[in-house]
Amino acid sequence: MSMDFKPNSISLGISDRCCEANTGCEFDGSLKKVKAEPIFTQKVYDATLVNLQALSTVNNVKFTPNLGRNARIVRILDIRCKRFFNPANIHDPRNLIVDPETILSGGQFIRDGKGKPVEVVGPDGFMSEKIIYADTSECDEEGKGTPVFGTQKVRIKGNVVVEIDAVVQTSSSRKRTVTLTANVPISPVELTNFFELCIPSVFESAFFPRFAEFCNILCETRLATNSISRDISIDPEDGEVRADLLIAICIACEKKIIVPVQLCVLSTGFPQLSPEVSPVCTTFPSLFPRQIDEESRDKNPRPKPRPRLSLEAEEEVEDIFDYKNDYEDE
Repeated sequence: MSMDFKPNSISLGISDRCCEANTGCEFDGSLKKVKAEPIFTQKVYDATLVNLQALSTVNNVKFTPNLGRNARIVRILDIRCKRFFNPANIHDPRNLIVDPETILSGGQFIRDGKGKPVEVVGPDGFMSEKIIYADTSECDEEGKGTPVFGTQKVRIKGNVVVEIDAVVQTSSSRKRTVTLTANVPISPVELTNFFELCIPSVFESAFFPRFAEFCNILCETRLATNSISRDISIDPEDGEVRADLLIAICIACEKKIIVPVQLCVLSTGFPQLSPEVSPVCTTFPSLFPRQIDEESRDKNPRPKPRPRLSLEAEEEVEDIFDYKNDYEDE
């Protein structure tokens, strides 16, 4: 028995390191497929964006790996910075996090009687929205929203990962490119900003308005004085690298007033994904219910009963005659 496998015929089906997403939404440009659909969702009533920044100087940061005896850095190609996150422990104290705290004026967060703000589920699936109450009667008479002012404190703590691409000359005068890495703790920082948001009436809706805030953080870094000789030291014995860095922490925070609403939107239909072909099953269950309005009833017939599964060759089926008419004639 010959087992002749060619190496070029073996493939994992992965040609690229990156990928492109498939939403399942397709539109051929024809407006005949577009129709109005009602959805119950959350509407952004007002929003504001705040950009904050902080500087942190860190000294004598140890980088790895060691460069070896009598090595020296002749050029810096690139310096990168990214926040540290441990996916195995979301509570790791080294995770770089942003902790916002907001105090309102002209309104208040609804509390549960024990002093804790009532939180509801946001679009992220977490309890990330707080319910706001304010006396909106004065502005309701004018048909306008009511302003609410806020003070936000943003606390940043955790670590960042710094990578340096450097050209290193070894003791044998050979040059090579090395990536040096360090996990750098950032001194806790607290920043303050002020904002104004507009809330709708609390009397003319079945729902109170909600307050949502979220922040994202990134970092940028450079050598403290932009000088290799002054900012980087290398141990001549083992090649241990230490550096002085200037790290900029860049924060973007957005605050929103959100109201649950029912909207009529234009839709081209439900997303349809192309499944991978299975050699066994002949049909699969649907993941979402069919549309049941009068217009779509004829376009979405009930699915046919699932055929009997058989992995063997199909047997011959004898003709089945209906003798009902014969008995009726007699």
